Amino acid sequence: MGMTAVVTGASGGFGYEFAKLLARDGYDLVLVARSGDKLKKIADHLSRRFGVTVYVFEKDLSEKDAAEEVFSFAAEKDPSPEILINNAGFGDYGSFADGDYEKLTQMVDLNDRTLMQLTHLFLQPMIASGKGRILNVASIASFMPGPNMALYYATKAFVLSLTEGLAEELRGTGVTVTALCPGPTDTGFVKRANMPGSRFSDIFRFTKPSGVARAGYGALMKGKTIEVPGALNYLASAGVRLLPRGLVRRIVYRFQK
Repeated sequence: MGMTAVVTGASGGFGYEFAKLLARDGYDLVLVARSGDKLKKIADHLSRRFGVTVYVFEKDLSEKDAAEEVFSFAAEKDPSPEILINNAGFGDYGSFADGDYEKLTQMVDLNDRTLMQLTHLFLQPMIASGKGRILNVASIASFMPGPNMALYYATKAFVLSLTEGLAEELRGTGVTVTALCPGPTDTGFVKRANMPGSRFSDIFRFTKPSGVARAGYGALMKGKTIEVPGALNYLASAGVRLLPRGLVRRIVYRFQK
């Protein structure tokens, strides 16, 4: 049986770029997203270009049983996938108190609950086989509080903390877990999050998803625990840990107004 990788949020942005990199390296793919039509086009393109087998699973990953359904579908294709990339997620701009309750709940379900469940489910066969790699897409937001996007920043802090803890637990098992922490990237995230122009986006210029994906993919293959692509993003992630928390949250608030 060949190598298999599972990618969530694969219909565009980072997910699509990861799928291309994996297919180039000979991995069969299980691609997951809400947009079935887009996934089918991507699957056809990648299979023709790279000669790999690509399976499509159309699913809203914020739904209660989504993780179990994805795991069952993938297990039918390969009982022990070697790579899981948890990329699906979204944000929402604005005051937490004024936010839509259902959308906020959906954000936590997608960004955290489903990611946790998928990680737990896929870890079992990986540990049993003594090999496997998991990439969780976090954010530069993981390192700081985020007024005006408070819940989104909190969900990404969860992703980073979970990944770091697991990385230590899994030491010596042959399985690695990596957190990719990108800054602003041209993926369509800003549009879906209803973000206006801000000092944050002016200073941290948007990068292309292909470059971020390459950095994340390289870190994944090396078994690196945290990858912050881009010199300015790295300096920001390191700098906020040296400043008083009260000052950090006031700075972020001013940037995002």
